[in-house]
Amino acid sequence: MNTILEFDCDLIQLDRFAKELANENNIGNIYLLQGDLGAGKTTFARSFINALHDKHNVLRPNNIKSPSFPILINYSLKNYEINHYDLYRLKNYDELLEIGLFENLERNISIVEWPNLIINNYSLKSYYLLEFTILNINKRNIKLKHSDKI
Repeated sequence: MNTILEFDCDLIQLDRFAKELANENNIGNIYLLQGDLGAGKTTFARSFINALHDKHNVLRPNNIKSPSFPILINYSLKNYEINHYDLYRLKNYDELLEIGLFENLERNISIVEWPNLIINNYSLKSYYLLEFTILNINKRNIKLKHSDKI
């Protein structure tokens, strides 16, 4: 795993980072978000999804929340979708297959909160890992890594 970037930030800086990353994004990119509850995973996802909608001149969704209960929320853009997963409640690899996660990776953009099942059980060829660490109530440490399997 190659570390690309590491920095400390507040919510405004996290929003700016998500927008910059969205502007450099390509179809097929996979973003795995790790961190404790409240570390900023969903906040990042919200900013990232909104930035992609802005980039493609598509009306932003009314509400972007963590897909904890539905496990997956899709956001349609012009030529692809953003698939936002929350795997917190999944217990095993078979449940990943049931939700069709691997079928959608190459044709869309995938954001996956709580990705341990994927990291531990599936050999992804290429993905970004964002690690969120709470420093204090207003600050987070973000590490952006990329897989070595390109």
